[in-house]
Amino acid sequence: MKLIFVGPQGCGKGTQAKIISEKMGIAHISTGDLLRGLSGELKKEADSFMLAGKLVPDEFIIKILKQRLMQKDCAKGFILDGFPRNIAQAKELDKITKIDKVIEIHITDEQAIERVSYRISCKNCGAVYNEKTNPPKHKGICDKCNSPIVKRADDNEEAMKKRLETYHKETKPILSHYKTIRINGEQAIDKVTEDISRILRSEF
Repeated sequence: MKLIFVGPQGCGKGTQAKIISEKMGIAHISTGDLLRGLSGELKKEADSFMLAGKLVPDEFIIKILKQRLMQKDCAKGFILDGFPRNIAQAKELDKITKIDKVIEIHITDEQAIERVSYRISCKNCGAVYNEKTNPPKHKGICDKCNSPIVKRADDNEEAMKKRLETYHKETKPILSHYKTIRINGEQAIDKVTEDISRILRSEF
């Protein structure tokens, strides 16, 4: 079961990827987590791009992703969260693995903007919360690692509109590159999970 979860920021794909990966016993691979977890020479290489204010190139992401897919917990399958972001990346991914299905978690642009305006995340482990719908148990403290929770400076309406433009222009076209199933992401978290689980059980 090799899956990609796709959707605009705020759709809950990271949350769903974590839940479904545990339910199905497959790996959840977030490119953000991969980059944060680097060490040694790979970390130095990644830092060199970011310190120069550059995006980490596709070739580097593919290199670390290829290594990650060779680990034991990927034997039964995996969920990719945050990659690929465009057709060029999807074609590079095709060279190292075959994706079975893409799950598109669909929400409207208006809903994405509203959700992101309430989004907060852990400064340390990257866990994401929503002040309105999915707050941490203790205000300002991450449930997972007890580190401080912060609000990103670019989690505002103006910045989100630009991100949505990029999503529609660059990321959405990958949906036609794969076999894609659309899920209504505007439902409650557990209902979205239920819909995804039901489809995956019928498909696999």
